[in-house]
Parts: sequence; C-alpha cells; structure tokens
Amino acid sequence: MPTPPFREAVVDLDAVRANVAALAAQVAPAAVMAVVKANAYGHGAVPVAHAALDGGATWLGVADLDEAFELRDAGVTAPVLAWLHGPDAPFADAIVRGIDLGISSIDQLRRVSDAAAHVAASAAGSGGASATSGPAFVHLKIDTGLSRNGVPPEEWIEAVAFAAMLEEQGRIRVRGVFSHLANTDDEADRAQLAAFDEALAEASAAGLEPEVRHLASTAAAVRLPASRFDLVRLGIGTYGIPPYGDGTTAADLGLRPVMTLRACVAAVRRVEAGVGVSYSHTWRAERATTLALVPLGYADGIPRHASSRAEVLLAGRRRPVVGRIAMDQFVVDVGDDEVAVGDEVVLFGDPATGAPSADDWADAADTIGYEIVTRIGHRVPRTYGGGA
Repeated sequence: MPTPPFREAVVDLDAVRANVAALAAQVAPAAVMAVVKANAYGHGAVPVAHAALDGGATWLGVADLDEAFELRDAGVTAPVLAWLHGPDAPFADAIVRGIDLGISSIDQLRRVSDAAAHVAASAAGSGGASATSGPAFVHLKIDTGLSRNGVPPEEWIEAVAFAAMLEEQGRIRVRGVFSHLANTDDEADRAQLAAFDEALAEASAAGLEPEVRHLASTAAAVRLPASRFDLVRLGIGTYGIPPYGDGTTAADLGLRPVMTLRACVAAVRRVEAGVGVSYSHTWRAERATTLALVPLGYADGIPRHASSRAEVLLAGRRRPVVGRIAMDQFVVDVGDDEVAVGDEVVLFGDPATGAPSADDWADAADTIGYEIVTRIGHRVPRTYGGGA
C-alpha cells in the first residue's frame, strides 16, 4: 500500500454533483444557486463551481467581487451573484464582467447606477456597445430580521422606488429580490417569511418585476418549503454537511460529505505511565501506551479547542487526540496497538468509512461543521476525485 501524503484534503467532486442533484430534486421547481464563497467553504471555488453546475445548479453565489472575478477568470459563464461590498468595490468591472450585484443600501444603488453610466459612456466612446455595456443586474436585499446587511425595513419603500426609477432610465435591471433567514426556530423563520412577502409586495407596487426571489439557504430549503420561492441558495448542503444542530446527519438528508482530511503518521513513540504530552502537559498517560504524531495543527485550521476531545481514524479504529493541539502537529493515543510512520490518519470524512465527521470535530471544538471545513489552511493541498 502506498504511503499517504504528509497532509491532504481530498475533495470528492462526484459528491458535490450528487448533493446538488439531490437537493435540486427536493426543492424543484425552484432553481438552485450553489454558494462557493470562501473558496467554496475551503474546498476549492473553481472545481466545486463546475461540479455544482454539472449537478444542476444554474446560479453561483459568492460574498465579494474578488471571488466572482476568480470564477470569471477561470471561464465560468454561469450567472454569479456577489453580495458583500466595501466602499470602493469595483462595480464597473463587475458590470463589464456580467456579475450580478447584491444591493443592501440606497447608497450602493446610487454607486452601481453611476458605475453603469460610466460603463455605457466608455462603450459609446469606444465606438461600439455590447452586452457588457447594458444595465447593471442587481438583487435588492431586504433585512427581514438578521440585522446584518440588507436595506433596513424603514428604507425599503424609498429603495424600491429609487430602483424603479433607475430601471426606467436603463441604468439597472432588478433581476432579484432576496433576504436571509436567521434560522432561529420555526416561528422566527415564518415571521421573516411574512416580512419578505410584504417586501415583495412593496417592490411590485413600485413597478419592479424581479426574475428571481430568494430567501432560503440549505436549512430552510429542506424544512420550510414556503421559503423556496424561485431560487434557493445551497451553501453547506453542497458540501454534505447538515445545517442543523439537532443531530441530523448528512446521510439523513441524502448527502455525502465532500471533504476528507487526512495525513500520515510522522513519528511513533512508546511512553510510560505518568508521562506528559504536548504543551503544559494537560494530558498525562495513565498507563504505558503508544503515541502517534500527526503533522497537522492550528496553522492548518485544526481547532486547538478540540485538544484532548477530538478523535481520528487510525489503524482501523477511532483514536483519541491527547494533549494540546499545537501549530503544526498533535498526538494520538493508540494504546498497545501497532502503528508505524507513514500510516494513514483520517481526521474527518464520511462516517460510512468509520471516520469522524466534520460535525464530530465541531462538537469537540464547540463550533459548527461549516467552520471546520472552511478553516483548513493553504498549507494543506487539495486533491480532487470524481473528475474536474
């Protein structure tokens, strides 16, 4: 058997395709946006984007414009929505490159309108027009209760009236209206749903006719059908991690974990009872035991809070992490079993293989599975299975 890589995150693109296809079938006739922000939650934005589109997604979602430009640079032509913008966001470049813009304030609307006018003037000055010199495609976001970005409810009527005027002038096209649920509980989600319905009615009264209305991420898309509207944004579900903290597993939702994080044993040593392990000796061996060193640490995104709480799959069994997780390495207790330098260690992956899940590591670190996969650092190479 070949020695596994020193450290590696294996990304199963077939699992991406299968997850998107399964969720798309469940939410139909709503269309699907695969969210590939933050380097596709640590999985690799470009390969995951292609796989998600293969699986039936028709939109892609990112947070900021640099992420959208990365997709365009890689030849991705599908509709891309970016929704988080700084004061100097390059809206003109986004318009030229056919990127839809999430709008959360009247000021952003004004800036996008100005950018669209600049693009149109530049195209006219160069002696020709193209699809890139047309209006800016925008999605107006209403804050329905998450209290982050989004037009405040008290400014919504003014915002949609302004948007309608800009649309009539040919500056923008309101392609979408959207919001985001807090996923607090069913009652709170339904209150936000009612607020979104009201916002849609006010947009319609202003003369706006958006192509897509979208509110639901994975959690609501699965459990609150009324929130699906025309489009759902599949984030964590794309990656085979459940969005709920109630013990629901990926398998329960018909999903497969996409990322397997693994390494090889870097060192093995036998220690006697009472020997301390790692910084501050927060763990001491209760008996003579064998320790295996794993070359991953918090510099790679392994949560230090999981010290002496998480488990790995090694030599056919789940084994405990012992002592403090350090910057580059941590230690596993294997008892009296035989392990050798070069043996494979799986930190998380598909529980069907016997490995811990990303959620298991999240529980050990008092966080969520989203954070576990997203924080895996650049020092860990991504390799792709299932075709690029």
